[in-house]
Amino acid sequence: MSISTQLIPFRVEIPQAELDDLKRRLDGTRWPDRETVADQSQGAQLAKVQDLVGYWRTQYDWRRFEARLNSYPQFKTEIDGLGIHFLHIKSPHENALPLIMTHGWPGSIVEFLDTIDPLVNPTAHGGEAKDAFHVVLPSIPGYGFSDKPTTKGWNRTRIGNAWHELMQRLGYPRYVAQGGDWGSVVTTEMGRLKFDGLAAIHVNLPFVVPADLPAELSAEEQAALDQCVLFASDGIAYHDLQTTRPETIGFSLADSPVGQASWIYEKLASWSDSDGSAESVFSYDQILDNIMLYWVTNSGASSARMYAEHPGLNFGAVHLDLPVAVSVFPGEIYTPPKAWAEQAYSNLIYWNKAEKGGHFAAFEQPAIFVSEVRAAFASVR
Repeated sequence: MSISTQLIPFRVEIPQAELDDLKRRLDGTRWPDRETVADQSQGAQLAKVQDLVGYWRTQYDWRRFEARLNSYPQFKTEIDGLGIHFLHIKSPHENALPLIMTHGWPGSIVEFLDTIDPLVNPTAHGGEAKDAFHVVLPSIPGYGFSDKPTTKGWNRTRIGNAWHELMQRLGYPRYVAQGGDWGSVVTTEMGRLKFDGLAAIHVNLPFVVPADLPAELSAEEQAALDQCVLFASDGIAYHDLQTTRPETIGFSLADSPVGQASWIYEKLASWSDSDGSAESVFSYDQILDNIMLYWVTNSGASSARMYAEHPGLNFGAVHLDLPVAVSVFPGEIYTPPKAWAEQAYSNLIYWNKAEKGGHFAAFEQPAIFVSEVRAAFASVR
């Protein structure tokens, strides 16, 4: 095995000087004026961000989170010329099913941390040995501790190929894949490419809107379409900016920790099943753990470039014929009807509407998410 394909053990060790610089920047924050409305229709609200940053300045402990990351087996390996960072947690149970899960934006591997132990050791968390998974959690190129691409081309197809290579390199000739947000884009692409050994996929943001809608829609279809229209009119400005000007927004995100925090916080509030209050779903520590993975790796611009790699991306149907499982969470950006999934996926092996949870399903509702993943892949073991 060449050095480029070796699995190199990895530890997170952020220099104290960088944390001291962060503290200095937080202490010197220049705040904007308060919004002129009583809700978050103008974006992240001043008082809520000030409360979050106050906790960040005085109580948040990066070393706690760093130790948690380092408690899991972490590695880097070079694939297609780029260093990929990933967690690889093997189950103690015989015949565990290998599972690669992909995060999204503005998320990270943090989204999945509370699901790791129940997935790899189900007998300790209300499951059975037959529910066990070997879990692989890579960071998308340009995110977290994966390398940043220096040229264009790291799109969903290239990432999907890299993930397949990673699973083969780990010794998993047969595996399953899961994802939401960009993770759903990548996982869906893996399904479209039909890699040898990819037994099934599970997504919690399905791309199933039909190209040709009937003249008369059911109430469920109309509701889903209305959600898409609302997102296109009121929720997509961030998408357009990161698609067309990722470097411009990157200057602010690289220089201002509060700018980076508010850019992420607003999406955690508006896309979670929280009625606009991120704090009702996530602790400050969880919110800041995720934000810190962007800050300490200076990946505001590089993560935004994922959008520039996919101009024109929408919720339009991607037709797949390998086994596909879908979980729809009620607080998701749009909640399509099963009929649309049945049209897009010729081999729909699982469909369920979860009781609660939103766009960040694994992060918001880890127990429900674990239950969904177990059920989703039960028939392909």
